[in-house]
Amino acid sequence: MNRLAALEAALFAADTPLSAEALADALDVPVFQVEEDMERLARRLGPDSGLQIVRIAGGYQLATKPEFASLVARITKPQTGRLTRAQLEVLAIVAYQQPITIPEIDGVRGVQSDYTVRQLADRRLITDAGRRDSPGRPVLYATTLNFLHLFNLDSLSELPDLALRDGEMMAIGPRTIDDQPSLELPES
Repeated sequence: MNRLAALEAALFAADTPLSAEALADALDVPVFQVEEDMERLARRLGPDSGLQIVRIAGGYQLATKPEFASLVARITKPQTGRLTRAQLEVLAIVAYQQPITIPEIDGVRGVQSDYTVRQLADRRLITDAGRRDSPGRPVLYATTLNFLHLFNLDSLSELPDLALRDGEMMAIGPRTIDDQPSLELPES
């Protein structure tokens, strides 16, 4: 079996990023071999392809190159499900403070957040991550792989650093689509 073709087919068929470990198990090869093959596949796609391999949400995914985003959007007509300000606030709090309970989120925001937490859980951006070992055993929330995917992050370590300005928490170093991690192509 041609491993590069098999990897390409798996990435094409998958609707979520595939980890090197999962691909290695499926192909019955060591993880390092999958990583090397991914670099070879990225080179094979090259600059003339409309596709690229990106590392996102802890795995690999076949994606269109950014310069074709508007064309693909016109064809696929994706639904825009924008996040509200409240949802973005709660999502940021969960991302930086996880695992965290609803009362702790409420304490940061100063308003009730249970409805917003349910909305984010319904969108699979946050999830129940267990229970705190304290009276009432409140639910702990954490972000999901869908969160990483939505914000083009490979891991939570790529979140911008935080700083305080005039007593308010501010993110430093916002990310843009141009910052999306992708496999580097070595010079030929």
